[in-house]
Amino acid sequence: MPSALLAVDAPVQTPEGVPEQHVLPSRVIRARIDTDDFFGHQPSSTSELPDPVPLIENLARCVIEILAGARELDQIARWVTDDVHRHLVRRVVLSARARSAKGQRAVRPTFTVGSTRTCEPRDGVVEAVVIVRGRSRVRAVAIRLEGLDRRWRASAITVL
Repeated sequence: MPSALLAVDAPVQTPEGVPEQHVLPSRVIRARIDTDDFFGHQPSSTSELPDPVPLIENLARCVIEILAGARELDQIARWVTDDVHRHLVRRVVLSARARSAKGQRAVRPTFTVGSTRTCEPRDGVVEAVVIVRGRSRVRAVAIRLEGLDRRWRASAITVL
């Protein structure tokens, strides 16, 4: 949690019964303030945000390529929350270990993005499922987007 140090000039007052040498000579009161209380992510309304469908389809494509080892996870870090990033890091590590155990190298997967279904459970939130068809299997990528700071961010991504 980010925090800031707030410094305020205040007159030095000696409390009754306390010798003056025990009072700090500094005229500054220091306090820790949690900046997330004031400067955290601000929710945005759907009307303030662009059409989410292109982002949903691009995120689904990128996530499949990331898990295949053909794309770096940091390329989508701007569009996902910290929790999603940590989840995808674990998935990437597991995928890399599986490829290593089989002696395979990372190859860009060949697939097509099929249908996309979206719903809006509340203002500023879009949930979607994207069907991704590969040579050997069909996968579904479930994505939840939330409007934060006037842009969409993925707060959940699951590949089935």
